[in-house]
Amino acid sequence: MSDLPVAERETRQRRAVLRVLRVSPHPLLPAELLAAARAEVPGLGLATVYRLLRRLLDQGMVQRVELPGEPARFQWAAHGHRHHFRCRGCGRVFELDYCPGSLQDWAPAGFRVEAHDVVLYGRCADCAGARLP
Repeated sequence: MSDLPVAERETRQRRAVLRVLRVSPHPLLPAELLAAARAEVPGLGLATVYRLLRRLLDQGMVQRVELPGEPARFQWAAHGHRHHFRCRGCGRVFELDYCPGSLQDWAPAGFRVEAHDVVLYGRCADCAGARLP
């Protein structure tokens, strides 16, 4: 038996979820994370994914990505501060490598910017090539 608390045990489920988050090029919905992790752990359930995400969030290993009007997605925290592109064709969300830096100059006089998040909307390369309406 492990000396680690239950929340920190390195279970097959935890390893699979961590691997999927580390390699994903974009933030994932819990259902997307579940589908990808089931390649390693076929019996993995959605409730377990949510429990693991909650623990990983508490440990600072995962970040919640919230887009207006969308359910929360999750990404590996080591990816750092990211902005996102949401495809209006297929609905996927992609991480952007560029950050405009401080946006303090955009704020009204006397206001202080504490954080920012930028979301671009349009069509990904696949959908733009397919010329979806």
